[in-house]
Amino acid sequence: MPELPEVEAARRAIEENCLGKRIKNSTVADDPKVIDGVSPSDFEASIVGKRIVAAHRKGKNMWLQLDSPPFPSFQFGMTGAVYIKGVAITKYKRSAVKDTDEWPSKYSKFFVELDDGLEFSFTDKRRFAKVRLLDDPVSVPPISELGPDALLEPMAVDEFCNLLSKKKIGIKALLLDQSFISGIGNWMADEILYQARIHPQQSASSMSKENCSTLVKCINEVTNSAVGFDADSLCFPVEWLFHFRWGD
Repeated sequence: MPELPEVEAARRAIEENCLGKRIKNSTVADDPKVIDGVSPSDFEASIVGKRIVAAHRKGKNMWLQLDSPPFPSFQFGMTGAVYIKGVAITKYKRSAVKDTDEWPSKYSKFFVELDDGLEFSFTDKRRFAKVRLLDDPVSVPPISELGPDALLEPMAVDEFCNLLSKKKIGIKALLLDQSFISGIGNWMADEILYQARIHPQQSASSMSKENCSTLVKCINEVTNSAVGFDADSLCFPVEWLFHFRWGD
């Protein structure tokens, strides 16, 4: 599924191309599995005419701050992705809609046209994403239940060690727990542990201070490197496990 770097790449693309622009038209899919808790017509009526003033992210969640609430919120799920017409954005490698596909994609769940003609959509092929309309996204689940963001809120080594000492589960399972630290999914956890030379099933509570220090260092390095490359895996260091973990 899309992880922190892919969602951050989407957030940055929105920030760079859409801020200050007004929503002229919107089309929200009639798909209650993805569009959570609001009808498409009510969703559209609530955002048309409003200006996008900021794009925010925590963990694998993104939301658009408009000039007044409520705000569209996106939980990317397994294959959620943002597309801006005419703008290249890195997508999760297993969820990308092809450039030759129809526009907007048949998988589009949230589509808007801005007042300067720019168009963007949020797509989801497998329908595990959630698109919500919320007055304050950070105050309600899932965002309110997330742990510190792996990019924006790096943990100090002593704090990290103290937390791990109380966790009698495998270290990979803990890294995947979004209430412990948010934004890390399967490929990031594998990369972090590979770089740290720590077995995924090692008990978190058994980690030495040296292990903890190395793990914090690798969390920060993998997260910042992947974000720095806009989640473009072709630019990841050649020694990364990422390049070898997708085949048979």
